[in-house]
Amino acid sequence: MKNPFVLEICVESVESAIAAEGGGAQRIELCADLAGGGTTPSAGLMQSIREHVHLPIHVMIRPRPGDFCYSNHELAIMRNDIQVAKQFHMDGVVLGILREDARVDVERTKMLVEYAHPLPVTFHRAFDLARNPATALEDVIETGSTRILTSGGESRATDGLSILRYLVDTAKGRILIMPCGGIDSGNIARIVRATSAREIHTSVGTSNPRPSDNGDNTSDGKDEPRSPAQFVVFEQNVTELVNLLANISPDEVVRGE
Repeated sequence: MKNPFVLEICVESVESAIAAEGGGAQRIELCADLAGGGTTPSAGLMQSIREHVHLPIHVMIRPRPGDFCYSNHELAIMRNDIQVAKQFHMDGVVLGILREDARVDVERTKMLVEYAHPLPVTFHRAFDLARNPATALEDVIETGSTRILTSGGESRATDGLSILRYLVDTAKGRILIMPCGGIDSGNIARIVRATSAREIHTSVGTSNPRPSDNGDNTSDGKDEPRSPAQFVVFEQNVTELVNLLANISPDEVVRGE
């Protein structure tokens, strides 16, 4: 039976992308500087990963670390990077823009969503820094984005379960809510059952899930695997997550914790 859940793995190297695919992930989010919060990967990396994996690849469009309030020049860079993503046959883009008052910048985000078309857009963890999650949800829906990547405004998804559940319920199918933040084999089933989310995002322990005003996650000193043995473990960890999701019946989702 087909797994009703989608597991998205965040990677920053060809080797990790191959391992994620080998482990059975359904999608990849491709970033540079994952441990530092994630920025736009190079054109060369996009091209190389596209040549080596067959999974859908969603690429981070973030011109720099730091906050999510961008200048006109940075916005132009984001447009150019989206064009590069299209050139190398990426399957989606991941971005987010906030205003100085900590609200979603609907106008500028919508412009990038329209520019990215037909690629779907995930509004990333800038969402967790927005002032009001209920307002931010409606704002992101207005931009035309396809999904929201969020930990429910907390450091980890396990601390934001009530908000995540609220977002899933309030979205009512208008947009996908994809939990993230410290998700591993020890809590993935609990998060799915408590939130009713059908898509899950994790970096498999290669970055700290803590949102901050300096980015959508910050480094805790961990990095992507570098040795062949580490890539084997990475793939095994992905497989474990896939199997755990496969063993969750859709009928048992949201029966409480």
